[in-house]
Amino acid sequence: MRAARVFILEVVQVSVAIHVDNVVKRYGSATIIPGLSLDIKNGEFFTLLGPSGCGKTTLLRMIAGFNSIEDGTISFDGSPINNIPANRRNIGMVFQNYAIFPHLTVRQNVEYGLKLRKLSKEEIRKKVDDILRLVRIEEYANRLPERLSGGQQQRVALARAIVIHPSVLLMDEPLSNLDAKLRVEMRDVIRSVQRQVGITTVYVTHDQEEALVVSDRIAVMKGGVIQQVGKPQSIYARPANGFVSTFIGHSNLFHARARGGQSIEFEGGFRLEAPELGEVSAGTALVAAVRPEEFSQGAEGLTAKITGATFLGKYVTYALSFPEALLVSGQPSIEYSQDLGSAARLFEVGEEISLRPNPAKINIFTPDMEQSLMRGVQKYAR
Repeated sequence: MRAARVFILEVVQVSVAIHVDNVVKRYGSATIIPGLSLDIKNGEFFTLLGPSGCGKTTLLRMIAGFNSIEDGTISFDGSPINNIPANRRNIGMVFQNYAIFPHLTVRQNVEYGLKLRKLSKEEIRKKVDDILRLVRIEEYANRLPERLSGGQQQRVALARAIVIHPSVLLMDEPLSNLDAKLRVEMRDVIRSVQRQVGITTVYVTHDQEEALVVSDRIAVMKGGVIQQVGKPQSIYARPANGFVSTFIGHSNLFHARARGGQSIEFEGGFRLEAPELGEVSAGTALVAAVRPEEFSQGAEGLTAKITGATFLGKYVTYALSFPEALLVSGQPSIEYSQDLGSAARLFEVGEEISLRPNPAKINIFTPDMEQSLMRGVQKYAR
C-alpha cells in the first residue's frame, strides 16, 4: 500500500490549471466555437455538458491538440500550448470506444506508454502494479481484452491514461457504450480514482445525471457558447437561463407576471410569493420554471388533470394537463413527481389536483428565457 500512495503523490505534483482564452474553431465557413473563455482549476474534475453538436468534443480535441485553434489561446499553468504538438502536451486520453490494443494483455496495454518513455523494467513494473490495484483490475493483468467485460476494458483504458503521469486527463463520452448498470459502476470508479490521484480532468458527456454525479464544476454548452459554469447543485437549483433549466433535469414552464414586491401571478390568477426574485416592475411578463419534485399537493395552487402515471419505485411521476394559456408552448411533457415515502395516497389518471410550487425553489426568467431574474444567480461561478 505504501507504493500506491507514493505513486498517487507523484501524479498530483504534475497536474496543471487550464486557461482557455477566447478560442475560436472554424471548419471552412462554419464557426463551431465563436470565442470561448474558460478557467479549469488544478486538480478539478470539470465536465463539458451539452447536446450533440454543441462543441464540447471539439473543445476537448482543441485542448488535446487534435484540432487546430483558429484564434485565441489555451494555456497550461500560464504557458500557451497552441503550437505544441499533441504528443508533447503530456495528456492522458480516454475514448468512448476504449481504444485498447486487442492483441496485448491488460498489463501490456497499460505499460505501453511507459515503454515509449524509456523507463526501466523495474519502474514500469512498479507503476503498472500500482495503477492496476488502483482501478481494481490486477487479477486480470494477463488477460487479453476479448476476455474482459466492457467495464473492465474501460478500467484498462483509464489505467493506461493515468499511468504515464499526465498533466491533464481528457475523457470523451467514456461511458456511452456501456449498459445502464455498468455506467453507474464506472462513473463511481472514475470519480473515485480522480479524487485519489488529484489530476486535472476534463470530461465530456451529454448525460445530465452523469455530469451531476462526477463533477466538481460543470460548463453547460449550446451552439459553441457556454451557458453557465458552476457546481452541480448550484446549476440545478439556480439555472442561469431556460435552456439550462430544461436541459439539466426537467422543468415545467408557466406564463406569469410580476405583481410588485416579490410576488408573481400565474395565468389564471393564482398568486405566489417568490422570496428569491430580484427587482422586477409590477406587470412585467415572466416565465416561471417548476421542477416536478418541487410541487406539493394542497387546497390552493395550480389546477391540473392527471393524464398518466409512471411508477419509478421511490417516486410516481404523473403526466399533467393544464389550461393551454398557462403553459409555455413546445414543452415535451408536464410532470409532477410524488415521493412515495411521504405520500398519503396515490392519484388516479383523470383526477384533478391542485399543485403549489415551492416558493423557495421556483426559478423565474425573462419572457425569452435567456436570463434568470432570481437573486444571486452566477453565470460563471468559480
